[in-house]
Amino acid sequence: MNITITGASGLIGRRLLKNLGASGHVLTVLSRHAGTNVPPGVGVAAWDPMKGPPPEDGIRNANAVIHLAGEPVAQRWSGDVKRRIRESRVVGTRNLVQSLARLRNPPQTLICASAVGYYGSRGDEVLREDSAPDHTFLAEVCRAWEEEAAAAEEFAIRVVRVRIGVVLDARGGALQRMLPPFRLGLGGKLGDGKQWMSWIHLADLAAMFQFAVENPVRGVFNGVAPIPVTNADFTQALARVLHRPAIFPVPVLGLKLLFGEMSEVLLASQRILPAAAEAAGFKFRFPELGGALSDLLGK
Repeated sequence: MNITITGASGLIGRRLLKNLGASGHVLTVLSRHAGTNVPPGVGVAAWDPMKGPPPEDGIRNANAVIHLAGEPVAQRWSGDVKRRIRESRVVGTRNLVQSLARLRNPPQTLICASAVGYYGSRGDEVLREDSAPDHTFLAEVCRAWEEEAAAAEEFAIRVVRVRIGVVLDARGGALQRMLPPFRLGLGGKLGDGKQWMSWIHLADLAAMFQFAVENPVRGVFNGVAPIPVTNADFTQALARVLHRPAIFPVPVLGLKLLFGEMSEVLLASQRILPAAAEAAGFKFRFPELGGALSDLLGK
C-alpha cells in the first residue's frame, strides 16, 4: 500500500515509519523541510500545513494518508502559541483534505490524529468515543480539527480520528521528561494525584494507527490503553520500576507558575476507555501500566 504521512518526524511518526516500512508499505513523508532525515526508500515532499495545500506529487499515488502534523501542545501558551496550535491543526487539515478532494484518484483512507483534550477534565466520569466534548480551548481545537478531517468523507474517503492520550516511550514525550527527577528520587504526583490519566504505550498506539489503515474501520478511536490510572498510581508504578522513592509532589501553584494555562492539561482528569478500538478487534500488547513501564524501562 502507498501511504503518505505528515508529522513523521515526531515520536509517533518515527515509530510508524519503522513499523509500516517493515510491513512492506511504500512510504512518503510530507515535511516542512525537504531535507528531513528519513529511512532509506522513504520519499519526502516539502509542505508547510499553514501555507497552503501539499504538493500533488506527495499525495497523488497514496492509498492512505496519516495526518499527524501540528504545533506542540506541551509548551507555555501565549496568544501566539495558541493561535499556532489551532491553525496548524484546523487550517492544516483543511488544506490537506481540499487537496485530496481535487485528486483524480483520491486515497481511500485518511487517518487523522486528534487528542483526548477533546473531553476536557471530567473527574471520575468514564469517557468513551461517544462522550460529549468539553468547551475548553484544547477541546474546541480538537472538535474543529476533527470536523475538518471528517469533511473528507464527502469525497468517499474513509476517515478515522484517533484521540491520543499520554504516549509512553523512554526516548520522547511525557515519560522522557519525567525520568530525570524520578531517577534522582525527586519525583512525585502532580497536585493531589487524584486525577485520572489515560495513557498508552507507543508500540500500541503505532499498532492502532496501522490497524486503522489496514482494516475497514471508520469514526473515532480513543488512542489510550484499556486500564486508566490515577496520577498518584502512575507515580508509584514509575517509582517501583525505577526502584526509587516518589515523595516530592508538585504543587498546583508551581505547575501554574511554570506552564500557565497549559497546566490545566497536566492536571486534567480523564478516565477514558478505548471502546471503539476494542469492539473493532484491536488487541493491546500492553493493557496494564506496570507491564508497559517494565517493557520501556526495566531492561
